[in-house]
Amino acid sequence: MGEEVARGVELLVRQVSHWQQPRWSAAAAAGNVSRADLVHRLVQEIANLAADAEGQPRRVVPRLDNDLALPDQLRVVTADLLAADASEEALTRAATEVAATRAAL
Repeated sequence: MGEEVARGVELLVRQVSHWQQPRWSAAAAAGNVSRADLVHRLVQEIANLAADAEGQPRRVVPRLDNDLALPDQLRVVTADLLAADASEEALTRAATEVAATRAAL
């Protein structure tokens, strides 16, 4: 399942890494939030799953001034999750969240 999470994140990063600020600021296809807000929500969710897997307290992932950093933040928290020996349930949830975010963008 970890490979599925890694693959989904890589596809998402490829989908958005070339975006400039106006594209990040545009509304996501689902909901009333910007694409940047949607991806940051995913980053926070994966960070929460990683913290839970590590037995650490959850921490707020900072929302940086430059949305162009979001793909890098997503890569970092995903690497943390995969290194944490997360449960299949956590990995399944992460994969589901990544797929839903990709679809909503």
